Amino acid sequence: MGLFTLGEARAELERLRPVLEEIVQVRADMVELSAALVPGGEPTSLGGLPERKAAEARLNELMTFVQESGAELKGVAPLLVDFPADLDNMPVLLCWLEGETELGWYHRPDLGIAGRRRLPPTV
Repeated sequence: MGLFTLGEARAELERLRPVLEEIVQVRADMVELSAALVPGGEPTSLGGLPERKAAEARLNELMTFVQESGAELKGVAPLLVDFPADLDNMPVLLCWLEGETELGWYHRPDLGIAGRRRLPPTV
């Protein structure tokens, strides 16, 4: 897919927010269901193996939806979403991490999250 402007990436993040929130919920359900299925695991009111498989299928659907938007889903726990962009004629990834209220970070594609920097205020 193409590059996002900062405005497009911020708008896409807002459009994706309900999907991202559902990923967080389904992820938590999957962890709880998985823990209940191991020998000696605590039972859960969420169900058993069928519900675990359904949660996994739903999580895959949601992750595919994010990827099809042109955003790059880089992590699920915590959620990490990158938007390919160009900043001062340099390829970057606008970077959003679960818990952040806005899209305010970027990093070079070759550096990953460890190279995250705040977007300059003039952008």
